[in-house]
Amino acid sequence: MVQVLTGHGCFGKYLHRIGRERTTACHHCDDPVDTAEHTLEVCTAWAPQRARLQAAIGLDITLPAMIKAMVGSKPGWDAVKAFCEAVIATKEAAEREREEDPSADPIRRKRVGQRRRAFARRL
Repeated sequence: MVQVLTGHGCFGKYLHRIGRERTTACHHCDDPVDTAEHTLEVCTAWAPQRARLQAAIGLDITLPAMIKAMVGSKPGWDAVKAFCEAVIATKEAAEREREEDPSADPIRRKRVGQRRRAFARRL
């Protein structure tokens, strides 16, 4: 839920900002900008999860409405939690696949920590 609420997670715009993506594009629907709001409100890849969320908390699924639903009731909290867990888990799994792909752009590949690289250089 934190990733969706803060926008810091497997979102093209965030990954681009931190140097892990060359573009801000969504890998799941090819929209030019992937943000938490895009994922929550419009990305076609998450339509089934979005429909379940809307059935539980109403048609307005903007971030402010989602927060209101979360603090308003246990069923609201559970619906938002289920949406976030399902979608972010899938986005993270796809991110890991892109990181591990040997033919991926070098900025995409999984990185080894700086300390580990420094240690390896000393050996």
